[in-house]
Amino acid sequence: MNFEIFRGILIPFLGTSLGAACVFFMRKTLHFGVQRALTGFAAGVMTAASVWSLLIPAMEQESGMGRLAFIPAAVGFSLGILFLLTLDHIVPHLHMNSTEPEGKRSRLKRTTMLVLAVTLHNIPEGMAVGVVYAGLAADNVAISSAGALALSLGIAIQNFPEGAIISLPLRAEGMSKPKAFACGVLSGVVEPIGAVITVLLVALILPVLPYLLSFAAGAMIYVVVEELIPEMSEKPHSNIGTVFFAVGFVVMMSLDVALS
Repeated sequence: MNFEIFRGILIPFLGTSLGAACVFFMRKTLHFGVQRALTGFAAGVMTAASVWSLLIPAMEQESGMGRLAFIPAAVGFSLGILFLLTLDHIVPHLHMNSTEPEGKRSRLKRTTMLVLAVTLHNIPEGMAVGVVYAGLAADNVAISSAGALALSLGIAIQNFPEGAIISLPLRAEGMSKPKAFACGVLSGVVEPIGAVITVLLVALILPVLPYLLSFAAGAMIYVVVEELIPEMSEKPHSNIGTVFFAVGFVVMMSLDVALS
């Protein structure tokens, strides 16, 4: 694994860790409106990344199929949705600002379920980065070095507020700063682990790369629709989430096009 790939895999994790480090500099949890804005921003980034960094390259790679080039993308996308839907029903977790746990019943602590909720969110992001860099490692023509870097940077940008959103409320509930920071970092560790495993399996992945790219896109869109959009639209009514969704979408789209 060369330095470029290793760096690209670690960039999103660095974003989460820096966000979690906010617990050492901020005394209170984020204002509800700020949380809503950051959630909308994350949703916009993930949606744009799913289209420009994953679905379009998947269809470009299968351009030889002509009008049927959409089939691998459609199949992979649907399987990604199904995969996250299954995890959502199996893994016990608790979303921020919610009092009702989801998934299987368990006796896990509230803090543990909060971390698991963000970890579920990060799984498709780690898959996306891993699949893109696996394609890059195999000199796949549909994936450029700059395009892979754009995806890593975009996810890192939206991971920063995620790290803060998980660590600051834990601190507000009485957890020590180092432990709250560790929980925030832990929620994002699934990303580099999943990405490294994906890159190491590049020889097996390459033949089905279009399916895996769209699979990651489907998983990310599931998170956006099932979790992020409802959170950014919670009462009281506000357009701040929608505005920052647009900002996040434009930022990610611009990164992908400008760096490709």
